[in-house]
Amino acid sequence: MKVLSFLVVAALTVLPASGEDTIDEACFFNGIALNGKVQVVESFPDIKVKTVDSFPDLKVKIVQSFPSNCGEWQFVESFPDFKIQFVESFPDIKIKMVNSFPGLP
Repeated sequence: MKVLSFLVVAALTVLPASGEDTIDEACFFNGIALNGKVQVVESFPDIKVKTVDSFPDLKVKIVQSFPSNCGEWQFVESFPDFKIQFVESFPDIKIKMVNSFPGLP
């Protein structure tokens, strides 16, 4: 019984809680749809983002209008759907900027 208890405790400490801090299949991160109008801020972001060249969590295409599909972002100065802050360490998600085929890798 002690071995079983140890295994349960070990599994809970190693595995992340499901649904937290991940992008789900519907392209949501913590309840935020990862498409739409995006404002870049220096503090109090909804999501901390790091730009990478390989192994991204999301491929992002910058569009000028109608950012309706997963990974399509339109950068705005006001009235955003969500706010991001670009960081170098401890990001919530990692993105790769692309010219085509945005969305989940």
